[in-house]
Amino acid sequence: MGPAERVREPAVPHPALLRVMIRFAAASAVVLLLGVIWASRRDAVPDDDPGELVRVGVVPGQSVAGYLRSSRAELAALTDPSAPAAGDTWALVSLDRYVVPGRLPDLLAGTAVAQAYLRVPLLEAPTPVVRIPARHLPGDVVSGMLDAALQRDRERAEYLRLSRNAQGEDRNRERARQAYESAARTAAEEAAAYRSGCACVFAAVVHAAPAALRVVADRSGVRVVDPAAEVRRLDRTEFRPPLPEQQGTVPPEPSGSTVTVPTVRTDIVSATPAPIPSSVEVAVTSAAPDGFRVESNPSVAVTQERSAPPTATNANAAQD
Repeated sequence: MGPAERVREPAVPHPALLRVMIRFAAASAVVLLLGVIWASRRDAVPDDDPGELVRVGVVPGQSVAGYLRSSRAELAALTDPSAPAAGDTWALVSLDRYVVPGRLPDLLAGTAVAQAYLRVPLLEAPTPVVRIPARHLPGDVVSGMLDAALQRDRERAEYLRLSRNAQGEDRNRERARQAYESAARTAAEEAAAYRSGCACVFAAVVHAAPAALRVVADRSGVRVVDPAAEVRRLDRTEFRPPLPEQQGTVPPEPSGSTVTVPTVRTDIVSATPAPIPSSVEVAVTSAAPDGFRVESNPSVAVTQERSAPPTATNANAAQD
């Protein structure tokens, strides 16, 4: 035999080092498993994907008469005895005149109310639309009107402040001052009207069976009921009820010169000299029948925004 050979025994790591190696291997396995799961799910659409915004009501470029006809035809088809049975659905109820909150329980009886739409109809100045979440009638609407009055008070104070800052001999400053003072007077009139419980309500969003919607549509004072079976979530729906006085074709919305509301866009040109957004809305969590949750997304549900007329640019520049 040759020289004696030394047999090398397998090296055994230190117990502490062995524990570290085991933990590292286990952690690596977990990371790998999570990676596989993520890779298999990264292209999946979330279950709560809100989808696109749904619009219900009359839109710019559409004739009011055409909208009324199509809404009535849709309700007639929905309530036709030969049509397949349909469950409860959302609907936009538009009134033929502005009414006080106390009229709503009778006009909307048989439905679950979610929202009311209001505007102070002043002859001398356009005014923005206010959306108020309303489950209990008329109390929720009256409470929302008081909140709107407080908001108008704040706007009036801001317009008066801007008016004082626009003092001067410059023509642009004088025009800005007059515009701000006019806006302050309008805000004061709106605040007083809302506090008095004015006849300002002109539309509502309700949830009911087709037969109940038919009953509402036949009541005196209701202009039209527009069923919206496609609506699943109120926070992904933009309602555009026609104003009682609106006739003809709704004109396009020129940028920077209309009263703009995410849920209502009208053809009323705003004379307000500067954009002052305001919100009187609170979160809606249960303004629907039992088992049907109504969610409100604050990013979508800002209720109103006063837009600046062309003179506002000059007014702002004059104050710089």
